[in-house]
Amino acid sequence: MKNKYIRQTHISERKFRLLLRLYAEDIPALTAATLANVNPRTSQRIYTLLRQRVFTMAAEETKMFVGEVEVDESYFGPRRVRGKCGRGAAGKIPVIGLHKRGECVYVSVVNNCSKKELMPVIHGHIAKGTDVYTDGWRAYDGLITDGYKHHRINHDENLFAQGRNHVNGIESFWGYAKHRLAKLRGVRSDRFLLHLKETEWRFNHRHDDRYRLLLLNLTSFPL
Repeated sequence: MKNKYIRQTHISERKFRLLLRLYAEDIPALTAATLANVNPRTSQRIYTLLRQRVFTMAAEETKMFVGEVEVDESYFGPRRVRGKCGRGAAGKIPVIGLHKRGECVYVSVVNNCSKKELMPVIHGHIAKGTDVYTDGWRAYDGLITDGYKHHRINHDENLFAQGRNHVNGIESFWGYAKHRLAKLRGVRSDRFLLHLKETEWRFNHRHDDRYRLLLLNLTSFPL
């Protein structure tokens, strides 16, 4: 059975395109299996292949940020244990996020939210001279001497926005990402980055026809 989008498969091109459309619309794999009338293992396998392709696409689209960029960290994983407060309660995965206002985000898993971990991400993805907006976390100290125009909003003083001085854009992305990943009812730690970068890609193409983008990519580079 010929299928120009996926190699070594017994699924028809028509059913594959239906699964691709359901994936593009963020329909869960098990629900997609029912709608497309395929075995759940088939839909899960294809969804995994698509996530791997999207991971590659997200990496290829990464570019240096300029203009106005918000930077923030967040934590993903189990709920905080009572009594465990502060940045990074036990068991959570720390992530740094960069948000170019009005456009796109870039996210990266880090070992912790120290200056040693965060600064290489910032230096590697934000051009010098850019307006960088952060909260008051001490790991961001020194951005001005590194060549950035650094603006801070101190959440400890119950301030969340002063004109253009805020990180509301990246915090909005955190809300979207956590809500989306929560619908998966648990993500294995070894697949977390795959799902996180998929969420990044979906957000960055929120105004685009994601089905068409995937279809065009798979025409040139089948799975």
